[in-house]
Amino acid sequence: MLNDESRVRFALPGKGRLKDPAIELLQKAGFRFRAKGRNLYATCTSDNITFIFVRADDIPLLVQKGVVDMGITGSDLVIERDADVEQLLELGFGRCRLCVAVKEECDSKDYSFLKNATVATSFPRITTDFFKKNNTDINIVQMNGSVEIMVALGLADAIVDIVETGDSLRDNNLKVFSDIESYETVLIANHGFASKSPMTEMISRRIEGILVATRYSILEYNIDKKNLSKAEKITPGYNSPTLSPLENEGLFAVKVMVLKGDVPSVMDKLEAIGATAIIESEIKNCRL
Repeated sequence: MLNDESRVRFALPGKGRLKDPAIELLQKAGFRFRAKGRNLYATCTSDNITFIFVRADDIPLLVQKGVVDMGITGSDLVIERDADVEQLLELGFGRCRLCVAVKEECDSKDYSFLKNATVATSFPRITTDFFKKNNTDINIVQMNGSVEIMVALGLADAIVDIVETGDSLRDNNLKVFSDIESYETVLIANHGFASKSPMTEMISRRIEGILVATRYSILEYNIDKKNLSKAEKITPGYNSPTLSPLENEGLFAVKVMVLKGDVPSVMDKLEAIGATAIIESEIKNCRL
């Protein structure tokens, strides 16, 4: 199955925080497969795809080399591996920031105190580039895990690591000194595959449909014709709202896409101009 060149080889994180959201996204997009236990691959029964489970930090180079055709991984890992791949979509989950962290008691305002210091990190390339831009020479110790404890163990003077909540830093008497960059999960493809295979577009569009659906709701309401232009300014929709005349003369039913986060305030504004029967509906999938 893995040697079947007619099937798209799609790499997914085999463990960690990106695995479950990536699988859920693909299954919502209509790709039917089961990730069972420690199996290293899963056959898609709905489409000509084999999903391969590997380390997330290996995916950028596997895609670049053409060992797999497409993959889902962190944008931080793409940059760290300096991978030459086609980035197709930002997927909206796995958001994190890469930070310089130092001892809680540190009160320095610039990077001068870290000159010739030892910095522990799992991101040596990004870390080196960052400190070069800040004109600070450092010594890097590359780690593959448990970076936060290295200052307490005396191995490092500071660390560069992924921060989500900051709880792990506080547990180890550390604090964020500065942010390097923010990252999220991305869909990537091999350049050659992306330029030749129609499957690239199909897979991307399916996933994009789910992503858009998670950001928008359908809002439906009734409005008097005299206030219709005001309502259209409040809810312009993706291209334009859908209007349907009602049996009661002068009334229109309106259906429109609205960003989920804007729905409460949009409802307030519509109600203020006389809209009635305002209903929000979930979008499960869409194509724009």
